[in-house]
This record gives sequence, structure tokens and C-alpha cells, in this order.
Amino acid sequence: MSERRPGLDAQGYIAREGSLERVPRAFRPVVAAARERLPDVFGARLHSAYLYGSLPRGTARVGRSDLDLLVALHEEPTEADRAGARALGEALDEEYQQIDGVGTLLYGRARLLSDAESHDLGWFVACLCTPLLGEDLAERLPRYRPGSLLARETNGDLAPLLARWRTRIAEAEDTDAARLPLVRFMSRHLVRTAFTLVMPRWNGWTSDLYEMAEAFAAYYPARAGQLRAAAVRGYEPTGDADVLRGYVDDLGPWLAEAYTRVHGVKAPRPH
Repeated sequence: MSERRPGLDAQGYIAREGSLERVPRAFRPVVAAARERLPDVFGARLHSAYLYGSLPRGTARVGRSDLDLLVALHEEPTEADRAGARALGEALDEEYQQIDGVGTLLYGRARLLSDAESHDLGWFVACLCTPLLGEDLAERLPRYRPGSLLARETNGDLAPLLARWRTRIAEAEDTDAARLPLVRFMSRHLVRTAFTLVMPRWNGWTSDLYEMAEAFAAYYPARAGQLRAAAVRGYEPTGDADVLRGYVDDLGPWLAEAYTRVHGVKAPRPH
């Protein structure tokens, strides 16, 4: 039987990470502002709102970390909802220098609770999101173990993503500044995908990129150096074009093939 790793509760389920109590003191004013303003933006359409990422985990860095929000609406989001979320994010980012941007995910309540999303968006809400406003949807979702089904449904779509990444890279300006956010995003995505590739064997959960890379390295030592370097770039990105080429021409295709072989392909979504 596999060793039970951190991130699980006594029954072997993935424990919900993060809490409002862990939000660093410097970021509490912006969290309070978001909680106060969200009802004004979405009105009666708002079902609930959540924090995720480094703020509720307590690892946020002043001037470097984003405010990450997930908003559940009673109906599917409209263009007006998306425009409202963008305006709120821009206002908070301008007013609070301790954050470096605001990202808001918008979903309808029914989609988050659907069978199709149970082991993807449902798991995300139940395990990686911290309740901020409204009814907590986690109470209507199952508990999750770090198995192959969860691995497949969360990150079993890397192969089609790589084609989109190549387009984004080709369309980006030929500057380090333009490439830097791409390196950050793709580094994080690849490390998380590599971790969930081995997650069932490692038998645990972590959101720390360095811990993810080390877990992967134990099973795929030949690629360990690439993953460790990607973990570093996930926190401290550079704008190196060669890094991006290596991601979409070497590491990414290898990881997509290994993922399909081990866990299969993510089920199609109706959306």
C-alpha cells in the first residue's frame, strides 16, 4: 500500500487547503474590499464566491501575488458578468498595491455541481477554494482521493492545449516582457500536470510547485531537472524564448504522451 502523504485527511481524502485565517495581514484589506463589492457587481445573480491560490494558503508575497477569485452565479455567466468582473479586478488592482493583478473565474452553479465537472471544477471548488461569500458548494460535492480519475479529469487535456500555446507564443511580441507571463503560466501548468501524472502513486496533495517537482522526480528522474527548473520559473519567470520552445517542442509533448498512456484523455465537456 502506498504511503499516505501530506495534503490528505485521516481517511485518505484530499483535505481542503487554505482558509481566511491564513490570508497574510497585508492582503486582508483587499480581500475585505472584494467581499464587499462582489454583491454590487453581480446582484441577485451571485450565488457564492471563493478565494484560491496563494492568499488563502498564506504564501502570498506583497507586490508579487495575484488576488484569485472564483464566482458562482445562479445562471451561466453573460458578457455583462464578465465585463463587471474585469472592471472590479481593474479597480482593486489599481487601489491595492500589495497585489499584482486580479483573476476572476466565473461559472454557473449548475455547471460546478454537474457530473461532468465533478472531478475537475467540482474538485477545484471543494478542495482548492476557500469560501468568501454565500452558500459553500463544497457541501454538495463528494470527497476526493488522489486517484487516476482525478488525474485524468483535471489535467488529461495537455495535448490539445499545446497547439493553443504554440499560437500564443507565435502571436506574442518578441520581447522578454511579453514572454514573461507566458513562461510563468506554462511553467506552472506543466509542473502541476507532471505532479498529477504521479499523484496516485505519490498518494497525496500539495500546491507547492517545488514539492510537486520533487514528487515527480522520484518517478521520472530523467526529466527531473526540467521540472525543477520549471518550478523555479513558475515563481520567478524569465522571458526566455528558448524556454517556451522547449516547453512546446520537448517537455510538453513528452508529458502529454505519458499522461495519455498512464491516465487516458480527459472526457469531453458540453461547454
